[in-house]
Amino acid sequence: MDTAKDTATPICDHMRSIGNWNPAWNTLAELDEAWLEKFMQMNAHAVRKGLFDPLTLEFIAIAVDASCTHMYAPGVRRHIRKALELGASKEQILALLQMVSVVGIHSVAMGVPILVEEAESLTKDGPVKGSF
Repeated sequence: MDTAKDTATPICDHMRSIGNWNPAWNTLAELDEAWLEKFMQMNAHAVRKGLFDPLTLEFIAIAVDASCTHMYAPGVRRHIRKALELGASKEQILALLQMVSVVGIHSVAMGVPILVEEAESLTKDGPVKGSF
């Protein structure tokens, strides 16, 4: 295969040019730039179709980047700044961050019933034999 760029990557190139590129994607781009471009095309589908206004897109990006499963601070910063530029209030962004924080509550919602079950089991049955 030719070492020259075999695949056009307009979306990735555009994201780099506007500072919307996550450096963590560099290695993936080196390994399979065509796949990454297809992924970014899929990700940009709603934007290209104009399904959401720019402020709503920034709110969604803040929520994704700030979620406990993502926690990408540079993206949170970039999208908060853009949302403020588009007219969002600090109160709206704070409410969004508070709303997305409940994603982490699932750890407690799952773990507490298990804690109760195991505590009751220990009281009833005693310690598990042979555990490490």
